Amino acid sequence: MVRYLASAAIAALLSASAVSAQNADIPTCGPGKKCPSDTPCCSAYGQCGLGAYCLGGCDPLFSHSLDSCVPNPICKSADYQLNNLDDIAMIDEYLGDTDGVNWVASGRPIEYPDGGILLTMAPDTVGTLLATTHYVWYGKISAKMTTSQGKGVVTAFIMMSDVKDEIDYEFVGVDINHAQTNFYSQGVTNYNNGDEHEAQNTVSNSYTYTIDWKPDSITWYIDDTEVRRLERSSTWNSTSNRFDYPQTPSRIMISLWPAGLPSNGEGTIEWAGGLIDWNSRYMQNGFYYARLEEVSVECYDPPRGANVSGSKSYIYTDYRGTNDTIAVTNKQVVLGSFYNSGEDPEDEEDDQPSGTSSATRPTRTAQTIPGVVGAGSRGEEPIESSAPQDSGSSNPSGTRAGGNDVDTPRQTGSGVFFQGDDEPAGEGAAVRVGGSVFAVVMGVVVGCLVL
Repeated sequence: MVRYLASAAIAALLSASAVSAQNADIPTCGPGKKCPSDTPCCSAYGQCGLGAYCLGGCDPLFSHSLDSCVPNPICKSADYQLNNLDDIAMIDEYLGDTDGVNWVASGRPIEYPDGGILLTMAPDTVGTLLATTHYVWYGKISAKMTTSQGKGVVTAFIMMSDVKDEIDYEFVGVDINHAQTNFYSQGVTNYNNGDEHEAQNTVSNSYTYTIDWKPDSITWYIDDTEVRRLERSSTWNSTSNRFDYPQTPSRIMISLWPAGLPSNGEGTIEWAGGLIDWNSRYMQNGFYYARLEEVSVECYDPPRGANVSGSKSYIYTDYRGTNDTIAVTNKQVVLGSFYNSGEDPEDEEDDQPSGTSSATRPTRTAQTIPGVVGAGSRGEEPIESSAPQDSGSSNPSGTRAGGNDVDTPRQTGSGVFFQGDDEPAGEGAAVRVGGSVFAVVMGVVVGCLVL
């Protein structure tokens, strides 16, 4: 995978990232270039800022210091039944307080009346990303979900660390009968890491996809059937003298994103089955969607020999960004406002409760809120950048993140949300296993750095 200088998540952990020309002066960060002290946090998209830049996805290796990013909240075993938006905060509301907030969203997640959350993608948007507020440092993670459909449309379920270790499930909208798996270490592209697996009609059928991540192996499952296994021992890189194996605390990121935007690279568009069609028969009520029903997390103990002095957070202690540079501590940081960072977390002028938004908090800007993303880079530079846009998608329950009332989408007689035919769009289109999902977090990338 390639690391982008500007992308909008996630979430991509993940992403085609959109940044407007008016943000061209935002400092960038990457190998050999750290963030300045006044905007100390290097976002997942390779730009420097404050506030949300310093939270999930903040890259400590290219930030002003290792303390610029807020410590990663430690793993929490849980079974998330995603039937409402109650424990989901929007990225421009979350300041790091995980009390009652298990997920952070970019884009427009909406409730589905029969259970689950819809990740939506309306025309000229970059889709939706959900990312956990707690990190996982080895564990068993499962997501029960359906995927979206159509040319240029990609659904993703990934694990992504702040230094770009990555474990993927990807679903390309022109091939609804296969799931693709992949892994990356510190964002380095390796097109030999991918594989694909049969899963009949991932749009209509809800499957449970599992990543069993251990210090010495990764196993991928579909409905409890093992489909792939990777041994850490097979990933030794004699050139870099390290294992190219995902090994650092990661967020769970689930996204729907437009890989088929004209601004993306030709390889990304080809992999996604072609340019996205914003008038597709696979759109309903004005958007593409994927349905997420449940996510379960079983945390494993830190690896043998880990530096454990607490039980609340993970921090990086060295710029190598490897397994042995992670410490488990009691450090917890909630930002006072979106103008703070891990280096200076308190805002003396902010009298609002920490971890919440208010009418007096800073207005959302490019310097405090990274661009909204939906997925991952594929080892190439996009053609151009474009400004991020809101989804403005409809909501089956009449409620969405943001609280706007909307019309109720059409449903079938069985109560199942309808997304067109079961046949894949662009049938016969070439499909290849590509690079990173960086299902981040989430949007159209502005430059790329090869690690």
